[in-house]
Amino acid sequence: MAKLILFCGKMAAGKSTLAKQLAAREDAVLLVQDELLDMLFPGLIVNVASYLEYAGRVNKMVAPHVAAILSKGVSVALDFPANTRNQRAWCRRILDDCGAEHELHFVNTSDDVCKAQLKARSANLPPGTKWTTEAEFDLISSHFLAPALDEGFNVIVH
Repeated sequence: MAKLILFCGKMAAGKSTLAKQLAAREDAVLLVQDELLDMLFPGLIVNVASYLEYAGRVNKMVAPHVAAILSKGVSVALDFPANTRNQRAWCRRILDDCGAEHELHFVNTSDDVCKAQLKARSANLPPGTKWTTEAEFDLISSHFLAPALDEGFNVIVH
């Protein structure tokens, strides 16, 4: 049976690295929200509000395709953040539409490690590149909420 593989964790926690590994292991289609946003809306995501707007558009477009892929028996690794109850509710709707199995991988990394990893991955980017500073990490992380039992996900903690 097809499986939807989901990811939860703070910025720079290692979600995308894990997504690539699990997609390869599970022979799953890997869909990456950051790549879709960069291709479809280059330079337009400048703050949290614009991220929410454009990510919402991508999510609306992608959801029926993910459900269709899963319904065909092909697993999907969805490298889209499942970091808030609303984001996880969107994932839940996909699952409800197709009845696939799922795993929610919670990459539970400390803020200090996330900030160090963010600094390392941003080292060669031009100054002023968005989503590379500790202040931006703190802003984004203020919206993070770990998955709760009442959400009904099969959570695997890393």
